Amino acid sequence: MNKPRLAALTAVLALATTASAGPALKTAIFAGGCFWSAEHDVEHLPGVTDVVVGFAGGDKTSPSYRDHEGHLEAIKVTYDPAKTSYGRLVAGFFRHIDPTDPNGQICDQGPSYRTAVFVADASERAAAEAVKASVAATLGKPVATAILPAARFWPAEAYHQDYARRNPGDYAAYRRGCGRDAAISAVWRGH
Repeated sequence: MNKPRLAALTAVLALATTASAGPALKTAIFAGGCFWSAEHDVEHLPGVTDVVVGFAGGDKTSPSYRDHEGHLEAIKVTYDPAKTSYGRLVAGFFRHIDPTDPNGQICDQGPSYRTAVFVADASERAAAEAVKASVAATLGKPVATAILPAARFWPAEAYHQDYARRNPGDYAAYRRGCGRDAAISAVWRGH
């Protein structure tokens, strides 16, 4: 094959490979109370490809479920920006929490169960702040969910990952006993 044809073929193959790869996946970190529930609710949002439960927002190195003081229970969400925007992802997250509760979520109260959106840059902050303002206007109440600078995310132990899917009976009993669905429904009823 002559050099010009080889160069043209190489350029076409490079372009085809780049075009088919699409945009790179992105991540977002949210704290939504119980990380089992946050994972369960957010993993079904459009564009989400993976959710990992863990801890964020604290100073402790390698926090664990038994010792995560100062951290929030959080989820790391991997999503496809070709299928959803960061703003839509944040809006979807808000719909699965009570953003007016400053002390936690439903039956899970205390510092590690407070809600937050961790933002990585000015664009994410602007999107998160816009969603937060829209939620406050929609609900007619102040929103307690914090918008915080990105923090290191520490995955929780393996037995916490995909908990609702691996332990459907236990998780359903927890969720029912907590009253999560009724509480979230009451917050968002009519909105």
